[in-house]
Amino acid sequence: MNGIINVLKPPGMTSQDVVSYVKRTLKEKKVGHTGTLDPNACGVLPICLGKATKIVDYIMNDKKTYICELTLGNETDTCDKYGKKLFEYDMNCEIIDYNTFKSVVESFKGRIKQVPPIFSAVKINGKRAYDLARQGIVPEIKEREVIIYEINILKYTPPTAIIKICCSKGTYIRSLCRDIGRKLGCRAYMSFLIRTATGKFSLENSILLTEITPDDISKKMFRADYALDMKSIFVDKKFYTKLMNGNNISISNSLEFLNNEMVKVYIENDLFIAIGKINNNNLFIEKLLV
Repeated sequence: MNGIINVLKPPGMTSQDVVSYVKRTLKEKKVGHTGTLDPNACGVLPICLGKATKIVDYIMNDKKTYICELTLGNETDTCDKYGKKLFEYDMNCEIIDYNTFKSVVESFKGRIKQVPPIFSAVKINGKRAYDLARQGIVPEIKEREVIIYEINILKYTPPTAIIKICCSKGTYIRSLCRDIGRKLGCRAYMSFLIRTATGKFSLENSILLTEITPDDISKKMFRADYALDMKSIFVDKKFYTKLMNGNNISISNSLEFLNNEMVKVYIENDLFIAIGKINNNNLFIEKLLV
């Protein structure tokens, strides 16, 4: 069983819970998710099965889109509504006008530095930050650079706002909400989150957990190559064995590609066999998928 299921993860389950559910239901040993979604969040969680697990890292690098509710006036230790509130409610948050709020929100567009929440899956000396936090240890988490490609206010009704964000891998929306609140001077936390897209996977082509059954799962799976936003290269079948053995081959249409460009490699018209790289008029295999 090889392919990708786009699961609509319900709130209350970890991403690993979803992987375990798929393993049990389909009796498939090789299953992996493509980017942790907070247990209390819901939304798009592509799950790779069989040989498609080899492209998990590629899907994880895709852009993510979220819609979140931000609540002004306080912070929590988890940076969402499920944590302990750390301060008294700040009434000033209710008089922040739309233009001020918009200016601060839009200032986070582009490359930014953020510190993940202490209750997060970030590893510190081999241990998850949330495990340390639950033991009463405040872990020191290094800031990281992430990219906010787009950030738009969908609704603003103080003390809450609905925001849509398109961002890079590794972005914590909880941290973004916290930092927006701090810059406004009144604090904030994330009170709702749904991931609406990961790369080519969206709410529109997702399925519920209850729709995953052994009988017709093949009709609901995407091929591994669907997920990869790369150019395609089609190779004569006489090179199949050579490529499968890890050898490179020269190509005649190298001008169609950039040097070091990643490509989807097909034998003839439809047999997707690998992810490759074009280098100096040669095709090198990076990841075999058969």
